[in-house]
Order: sequence, then structure tokens, then C-alpha cells
Amino acid sequence: MKGEADADALKGTTLRVYRYLFKARQPEGIRDIQRGLNLSSSSVAEYHVKKLLRSGLIREEGDGYVVDRVVWQNMIRMRRTAIPLSAILAVFLASGFVVMILVLRNAPGEGYVFGAIVILIALMFSLFEAIRASRQRI
Repeated sequence: MKGEADADALKGTTLRVYRYLFKARQPEGIRDIQRGLNLSSSSVAEYHVKKLLRSGLIREEGDGYVVDRVVWQNMIRMRRTAIPLSAILAVFLASGFVVMILVLRNAPGEGYVFGAIVILIALMFSLFEAIRASRQRI
């Protein structure tokens, strides 16, 4: 039920405000959010901040607001960027495939061909999922 509320709250400008606060390194005030996102007025920024507060995604801290709960599942946060786990899996699978082709190519057999096919299929699925997950971001 809480996940549905998150999905309803994180659309359009509200999602932009959430992403802005997610990337911020310090608490951001209403005016900072308005200027940072080029919103038409501070009341627009305040409306979206209140919406995020009601859903429990952000909290007030000092003179501003910070993200209280990260809702992107299967993401790793590195500094100010969220990276899909499937992208890391794709890099791992691609590295394994390259090693298999370059190092083990002298001893091909039935297991070699089967392994290469399985790695390629898994690589395609993880790339597809990484692209899909990265498109969900604004």
C-alpha cells in the first residue's frame, strides 16, 4: 500500500522535486527548489514539497528538506548518481564474456559454446533491464 502511494506521489513535477532533493548534498529550502527547477512560483514548489512530506519520502531538516527514503529499487547511489544494479551486472557479464573469448578460445568444446550462449543471453537481458531502469529517471 505504501509503494502505491509512492508511485502516485512520484509523477511529473513532484518527481522532479524529489530528484532535485535526492541529488542535493544539503537541505534545500522552498526558494532553492523553485530556483533550481525553474518553477513558476514558490507556492508551486511548496505544494510539491508538501505532497512529498505527506507520502513520507522527504523530511524537514534545519532550514530545508532532505530525502528521507529512497524509493528507487535496485539502484546504487554513487555520489549524486543512481546506477541500476542491472548495469553493473551487464558490465560483469560482458567482462566474463570477453575473458571467455580471449582466454578460453583455445579449448572450445560443447561446454564452451553453451557457456558463451548463456552469458550472451544473460547479458542481453541485463542490458535491456538497465536501459529500462535508466529511462525511468528524469
